[in-house]
Amino acid sequence: MSGPRGARTRPGLGETSDLKYPLGTRLREPLTEVRFQQLFGGAEQEPELPAESFLPRFWRLRARACSGRGAWRLLQARLPPLRWLPSYRWRAWLLGDAVAGVTVGVVHVPQGMAFALLTSVPPVFGLYTSFFPVLIYSLLGTGRHLSTGTFAVLSLMTGSVVERLVPEPLAGNLSAVEREQLDDQRVGAASALAFGSGALMLAMFALQLGVLATFLSEPVVKALTSGAAMHVLVSQLPSLLGLSLPRQIGCFSLFKTLAAVLMALPRSSPAELIISALSLALLVPVKELNVRFRDRLPTPIPGEVVMVLLATVLCFTSSLDTRYNVQIVGLLPQGFPQPHFPNLAELPRTLANSLPIALVTFAVSASLASIYADKYCYTIDSNQELLAHGVSNLISSLFSCFPNSATLATTSLHVDAGGNTQLAGLFSCTVVLSVLLWLGPFFYYLPKAVLACINISSMRQMFFQMHELPQLWRISRVDFAVWMVTWVAVVTLSVELGLAVGVVFSMMTVVCRTQRVQA
Repeated sequence: MSGPRGARTRPGLGETSDLKYPLGTRLREPLTEVRFQQLFGGAEQEPELPAESFLPRFWRLRARACSGRGAWRLLQARLPPLRWLPSYRWRAWLLGDAVAGVTVGVVHVPQGMAFALLTSVPPVFGLYTSFFPVLIYSLLGTGRHLSTGTFAVLSLMTGSVVERLVPEPLAGNLSAVEREQLDDQRVGAASALAFGSGALMLAMFALQLGVLATFLSEPVVKALTSGAAMHVLVSQLPSLLGLSLPRQIGCFSLFKTLAAVLMALPRSSPAELIISALSLALLVPVKELNVRFRDRLPTPIPGEVVMVLLATVLCFTSSLDTRYNVQIVGLLPQGFPQPHFPNLAELPRTLANSLPIALVTFAVSASLASIYADKYCYTIDSNQELLAHGVSNLISSLFSCFPNSATLATTSLHVDAGGNTQLAGLFSCTVVLSVLLWLGPFFYYLPKAVLACINISSMRQMFFQMHELPQLWRISRVDFAVWMVTWVAVVTLSVELGLAVGVVFSMMTVVCRTQRVQA
């Protein structure tokens, strides 16, 4: 190379472009679209217009984008069923979608009520959250095998915020009216969190920030869910033992809850302890059978539904609620709540708490959608996923729903049951709708201890993610460190702070590795 170091040089017509040598010593001019066409050619090259004709060309391009064909492409991008429904294979796929939808809907009913307890709201609001978000995502989502609804990690995060914003009075022993007022305030806080997280995801969609999914690496997401599973397990111990203990929030809440449970252990209820032991003795082996014989079973065994029916009949026939003071679900209101906006006066206070919920929603949903899209050879639009989950949380919050996202357990169940497209979500909504309209009274005598057992058994996949650690150590020590740092931060601090620590540490490792390569 001739000339002083750092001088600008431009290759002539007979020279080789330095684009092939990005780390070379020469500096090149910025590569424009016209220069790219000159260097590499193109199928269709438009002549460069003079400067005075720029505005007519600009409006001509805008008119082309706003043509009928462009509008139809935009509509197809925003409503994915317009793309896949015309080519839907009715004979090959309809039965699988129907079976998968009904199976997932049956599981949504007990899980929705169980996760509502994690959110510190009455069980019926878990059914609302298992209906509206599923319906909306079926119309807007691009993940054909994704199942949305209540998710234990989000329910735990939401419940911690709700307990902090609307704490239970220290006096305890609330009357029926005071309990109803407290529940109304907590439902309002939970729906405000859903509204805030939905608004944040819509803002991310408007800014086209779907690329942020690349910063939420797989070790961070898996460590986050595994650590949150530990919080779910510990938080359900009072319900398993029949103890009425205040919920611990903030940093080190897991260890505070363990200490409180150990101190109150002599006051545990023998009846609820027996119910919990029998429920886990049924649910855990059924989960194991579903995994081991996945290929042989036509549909997974609905262990949760069987357990709910058996426990309800047992409690009704034995009057466990009156004789042994076993806590039951009670009356589930029929129909839907009247739509209304959450208390917007609380929005500034809840918006900061909505940010980690929005990030976890997007991280888990985008990761799950990408996994099954790669497996079944189709593409996912991460920005459209932001729109789908943003609209889902925003609209469902008007019907008193709490934050929702894609779920690990029901997505796996959807695939195992033979689901092919988002049409399965409509069948799932039909099952939940039937419970809300007609079958709700049958769950009156359902013990809450059974719902706590369902919460714990649904964490099975998250607990077993730790089995991947030896293989991760052999593949990448850096990713192993990211996993461990995130998991320790989630368990010892909180889910929100653990997510922040994991993302920052993951980005620091990327920066360090990049600097080492350049050095």
